[in-house]
Amino acid sequence: MKTYALHAMLLLIGCSQIALADPSPELVYNLKGTIVKIHTVTNTGGHGSGSGFVVAENLVATNCHVLTNAIGANITARGETYTPVGVRSDWKHDVCILRFEYLPLKPATFSDSKNLTYETSAFSVGFPGGAAKPLTTIGKIKALYAIDDSYVIRTSASFQMGASGSPLFDDQGKIIGMNTFKSPGAHGYFYNIPAKWIKAAMSMPETDKITKTDSPFWDAPLEQRPYWMQVVLPMQAGKWQDLLVVASAWVKHAPNDPEATYYLALAQQNLGEVQNAKPNFQKVLAANPHHTSSILALARIAREQDNQAEFKDFSRMLSALDGDALELLNLPNP
Repeated sequence: MKTYALHAMLLLIGCSQIALADPSPELVYNLKGTIVKIHTVTNTGGHGSGSGFVVAENLVATNCHVLTNAIGANITARGETYTPVGVRSDWKHDVCILRFEYLPLKPATFSDSKNLTYETSAFSVGFPGGAAKPLTTIGKIKALYAIDDSYVIRTSASFQMGASGSPLFDDQGKIIGMNTFKSPGAHGYFYNIPAKWIKAAMSMPETDKITKTDSPFWDAPLEQRPYWMQVVLPMQAGKWQDLLVVASAWVKHAPNDPEATYYLALAQQNLGEVQNAKPNFQKVLAANPHHTSSILALARIAREQDNQAEFKDFSRMLSALDGDALELLNLPNP
């Protein structure tokens, strides 16, 4: 990447510096009025719980997997219990809409933005670990994965069992997605299905029983899952040749997807193919100037090649987008 291109990216990022800020207490308080706790009774007599949120009058969205094997369900909100009278289900995308009568809760508002941006703030409110009261977790959008005419959102806002079905909000308190699943391991990735799928499920046919009709796309056998799920385990295990195979197949399938190119470059870098990795990281960054992982990788390459000018530029980019990433370079903010 030429120096003038780096400076152009620095200007672009600098003009829209992204800071992680806690949502205001007033905003969170108002949103908690849209959040419900879901209780289920399973066909084996067990009990389960999850989260949900009001998306329209008398309609509550949650993940279908929260309702798996359930023979009964209800929600609690403001100390009261309500039982659904109907359900609209999109099991493939893991979205279920429960319908109630006389539910005295106001709905949250969907975001009207179709263009989510990496490293912008996001937060969720739900019942992680079966908490008695809704809790808030904050983070940033770290990746967007194209699937079924929308994007699954990966964030740094973590969630635990019990938080499935929690809404993901932008910094204005508008719904952009729903906490749904995470990858295995201590350093797992946290994924949210998009608001677009939630709104589509609201218009699906209604039944009076919870009946599983499909498995969620993310629960398919590994080789049938999206490539962006297949790359996680070899990446975390440092199996770079395996990652190269999967990422190469992904790039062949979606040559214009920056995420596919990023994982290909990551495999190449760790296999010592820096001459191939560097232009691929640059390609990702040209398509998405907020792609922190590519900036970090290019900073490391610049340091290894003793290119102090590029190293300083990439460090400034990281500082503008995600100061925590600088810790991975063992550097203070420039």
